[in-house]
Amino acid sequence: MSEYYDEEFGELGLVIGDFNIPQRAADLPPQFKDLLVPNKVQYVFCTGNVGNRETQDWLKTLSGNTHFVKGDFDEVKDMPETKVVQIGSWKLVLVHGHQLVPHGDEESQYTFLKEMEGDVLITGHTGVAKVTAVEKKYIINPGSATGGFNGLQTSIPSFLILEFKKEKIQVFIYTLDGDVKIDKQELPLQK
Repeated sequence: MSEYYDEEFGELGLVIGDFNIPQRAADLPPQFKDLLVPNKVQYVFCTGNVGNRETQDWLKTLSGNTHFVKGDFDEVKDMPETKVVQIGSWKLVLVHGHQLVPHGDEESQYTFLKEMEGDVLITGHTGVAKVTAVEKKYIINPGSATGGFNGLQTSIPSFLILEFKKEKIQVFIYTLDGDVKIDKQELPLQK
């Protein structure tokens, strides 16, 4: 990230995961594919469970700065379980989430984030998009990109766009419930 921050526009990052293609879904919804095109974001953060090499390769076309972690159903051998990425003042910790027990538990996620000395935990596994503040730190989950969460529960297809600014991150939560809907949350930097 450059030393100069444009307060009007920041760098953009796509947060996406739990595709489970072809195991639980045939493909990404076409409404999302139309939105997610190359060179619109500077970063891609994938929380795992991509499902196939074609989807992984497609994600790499979206940005030259793509970060993957391994989900519990990914068979790629050279993918890390966790990854730490520094963007400006923000230290991001990326993990699928199946390693954190109980699954989706904010206390275990927060403990992990503190151990990693991060500001933002990017995690998946639950299939539900969520942004949470916990004691000056943030836990964000993009949900399932396809809605193909598991055989017991369906989820609404979703992903996140992060806009990184010097002292805050704007989070845009994209969901597909009939039409594409966008909600927005602001995460101020709290050190």
